[in-house]
Parts: sequence; structure tokens; C-alpha cells
Amino acid sequence: MNTPSKTEFEVYKRLEKEYVLLDRKQIRRTKNIRLIPLVENRFGGKLSYAEWAHVIGIFQTLIYLNTRERLGNTILDIGCGTGLLAIASEPFVSGGGRYLGLDVKREVIEFCRSHYPSPPFEFIHSSGANAVYSPGQRGQKAWPLEDSSVDLVTALSVWSHLNEDDAQFYLQEVKRVLRPNSRAIITGFRLDHLYYDHIEERSDDQGLFNFSRQNQWIFDQPTYGSASWYHPKWADIPEKAIGFTDKGLEKLIATSGLKLIEYHPGCWKEIPGIFFQDILIFER
Repeated sequence: MNTPSKTEFEVYKRLEKEYVLLDRKQIRRTKNIRLIPLVENRFGGKLSYAEWAHVIGIFQTLIYLNTRERLGNTILDIGCGTGLLAIASEPFVSGGGRYLGLDVKREVIEFCRSHYPSPPFEFIHSSGANAVYSPGQRGQKAWPLEDSSVDLVTALSVWSHLNEDDAQFYLQEVKRVLRPNSRAIITGFRLDHLYYDHIEERSDDQGLFNFSRQNQWIFDQPTYGSASWYHPKWADIPEKAIGFTDKGLEKLIATSGLKLIEYHPGCWKEIPGIFFQDILIFER
């Protein structure tokens, strides 16, 4: 990621405030993008206003395709950050539904509570531990949600920061809270044959899509001794970026009881894709 300097970031913030005021006057049909936070409150690896709007559109389409009802849904967003998928979910929770954002970072929950209107948006702080995002918290606890209470679960770039034990715990919780025949949209780094087929294109940074610095997306370090979870050499804390093999995915499916019904490879693998990370659609 190319991080702007402090001076560049201050210029960016000033210019964006003027731009957003003008841009919102031009919105005609995509009214939910009015909720995009200003840059100082956009997290999750994407600073660009345009990229937020782009990803919102991608996941609004995925949500449409994976909910049985068009209105009134209860959507749980794991690792909600500062609300990117809250914005994508807004059309589908209107009409009496609700969006539930869950995150281990208390500060993003506090921001979301002040930024997004309630109803339909609600935000829950999770006490779960993560070596990168909540190092001061301890252990994993069941989410404060009733069994079979959710119509859709979303998780954008969450499994890319979970070690093997946490990945299994989270997916078991997904199964618990989903209503029968409901779905979960989860993204991550799946280390399948497509990953290995194109690994040379990432190692020399000459790939067609060429997203990041050399070797960033080569997962060759076993994560905490696991045979199925790996992280790149640059990740001093493994949870900064974790991928899982197909054997690891098979174990996730077996321990959770969910069914993998769709798989959309991401363009991080140097192939065209719907999204940067891999998208996996599970069904209860």
C-alpha cells in the first residue's frame, strides 16, 4: 500500500471535504453512498473515496443475489470497521430490518454509532482477541446474538486476519446465528491451485494486475505451526495477512457444518475477478 505522507494526507482531507459537498449534490440513484465517511474515518486497506464506492457496489450486488427477501433483512457484518458494508446493506435492511455491525475495535464501533442512523444500523463491540486489531483483549466468546436470528452474514477481509483456531470459531458462530437456508458472504485468501499456478507472477511483480509491492501476496510461512494456514514473510505478526489452503478450507467446512455453494476467485491471484480477495458463499 502506498501510504500518503502527513502533508499529503492533510491536503487530501481538505480537498475531499470540498469535493464531497459538490459530489453529494450530484447523487441521483445511488443514495446510500451519502454515508461514505470522510477519509480520516475510512479504514480497512482502502482510503480512496472512489474505491469505497466501487466496493460498496460490488457487495450491494452480492447481497442482492444472496438474500431471499429484498426488504426487511437482518444482516450481520463481522469485522464491520467503519461501515463499508453497512452502506452496501442499507437497501436490504429498510422496511423493518436491521444491520448489525460487529468489530473487536472499540473505536470503530464508537465512530459508527455516531455516524450511522439507528434504526436500522446497530453496532456491537466484540471482546474477542486478535493479535493485530485487539491485542489487549483476551479469548473468544460467543457473539451476543440469538441462534438462527440472522438472514445474511457478511465478512469483508476478516478471515485474512484469523489464525486457524479463530477461523474455526468464527465460522461455527456464523453457522449458529444464521437462519436455516440462509447464507454468508466471506472474503479471504484461498491458497488453491489458482494461487500456485500464478505464484511466479507475484514473486517477480510482473503480473497483469500488479497490485502491490514485490512478494506481498506470497504465503509461505506456517502460521503458528499450522499445516494449512500461512502468512507472508513480511508479516511480523501473522494476523496482518493470513491465507488458508484447500485442506484448511475443508476442515473449516467440516467443523462448522456449513456448505460452500459458490466461489469467486479474487484478482489478487493475477486473474480477473469480482473483487480483490476471494469470495466464498456459504449456506446453512
